[in-house]
This record gives sequence, structure tokens and C-alpha cells, in this order.
Amino acid sequence: MYRVQLALNVNDIDEAVAFYTKLFGAQPAKRRPGYANFAIAEPPLKLVLLENPGQGGSLNHLGVEVTDTGAVDAEQTRLAAAGLAVADERDTTCCYAKQDKFWIKDGPNGESWEFYTVLGDSATFYGQDESQACCGGPTGSSAETGAGAACC
Repeated sequence: MYRVQLALNVNDIDEAVAFYTKLFGAQPAKRRPGYANFAIAEPPLKLVLLENPGQGGSLNHLGVEVTDTGAVDAEQTRLAAAGLAVADERDTTCCYAKQDKFWIKDGPNGESWEFYTVLGDSATFYGQDESQACCGGPTGSSAETGAGAACC
């Protein structure tokens, strides 16, 4: 299964979780300090909320969650062949998950797209290196780290 990911900056994580729980009739699939994600079946959507006070209502980044590393590889090959610049990230930890992924950081309006698969859960937002930039999460804003610097 593939589903689109929408990562939003929010001013108040509790307020945002309450709103999106009502909007989609679903509880978060993962909830941590300053972070929540929803795995919504209909419409197929991975909604990621990142608490970044003062940045609320803005887009953090876009993504496509794919089934496995083979799908990540296939999409990376396809998009590179189409002339899009890709930035590879394998066996990385971000947004409380271990992932294989790549980024396209040159959308027509400067937006970043992430293609990823989740390999497993993580107890920490960034993994071992807490200084790593990641989606403008709990220890930094997307304005500081660059939206989609390394994420969800």
C-alpha cells in the first residue's frame, strides 16, 4: 500500500490532535511529546503533526509512504531516471521511527518530498544523534532546520 503523507507544523500539539481526531474520526497511530501521526484508511493518508510554535498552519513537508525498501529503491530509480535530484537516506531514525528513504528537495515551489518505508519503531525522535535535524521536530523549528531536512 502507498499513501500520501502530509506533515504539518502546529502551534499546540494537544489542540491539533483533538481537532484531527474529530476531523478524521481516528486516534493517532503514534503520539509522543511534540509529535503525533495518524494512519488514516479513508482517504488513505499519513498525517504527521509537528509542534513548532509560531509556525502553525504551515507545511513542513510532503511524502509518500511505501510498503518496503524495495519500493523505496524502485521509486528512487524511477524518479532519478526522470531527472529529479534525489538525496538518499538509509537506516536513519527520525520521527520516532527507523526508516529507509530518499528526498526530492527541488519541487517547483521549493517543497520537499520524502519517499520512505518504516523499518521499525524508535524510542527517540532522532535516534542516537539528538543534534540531527529532522522535520523541525521537538528541539527545533522547520525554519531552523529546513523543512524536510531529514524526517518522518
